[in-house]
Amino acid sequence: MELARTLVLVAATVTCGLTAGLFYAYACSVMPALARVEDRTFIEVMQRVNVAILNGWFVLGFVGALLSTGAAVALHLPDDGHHALPATIAALVLYVAAIGVTRSVNIPLNDELAAAGEPERVTDPAGVRSRFEARWVRFNVLRALLCTAALGCLAWALILHGQA
Repeated sequence: MELARTLVLVAATVTCGLTAGLFYAYACSVMPALARVEDRTFIEVMQRVNVAILNGWFVLGFVGALLSTGAAVALHLPDDGHHALPATIAALVLYVAAIGVTRSVNIPLNDELAAAGEPERVTDPAGVRSRFEARWVRFNVLRALLCTAALGCLAWALILHGQA
């Protein structure tokens, strides 16, 4: 049981770290770079990114973090696994909150951007961008913070687990 707990905690930490890193990279490099391009270029790049990101590598990190963190909580429920349980539960709650932000804000904004159509045919590219960019960026930063906090909780859970 100890080996399973350790392996699942490591998997949760790694996959959560991948997702936190993805959102962090957008917050500190991708979106600031795109802030400097013209409206049609911004729309085109974000539309392409939103299609390209839906791949197995992304799913491995994004869904893998949820599943492995949930499994870590379950494996720490027995009496002998409670020492790391609070940190693991906190990580799960934080990560689920990040998924909630993604599903309720970022994905609908991505869908609206896709619905705008081909960038060269958009009649009001500045309007399309203004309805998307600032809100998407704000909530992406929130996702980055939530995932980073979840990662910290999982790192702490690994420390606590190692001390048991």
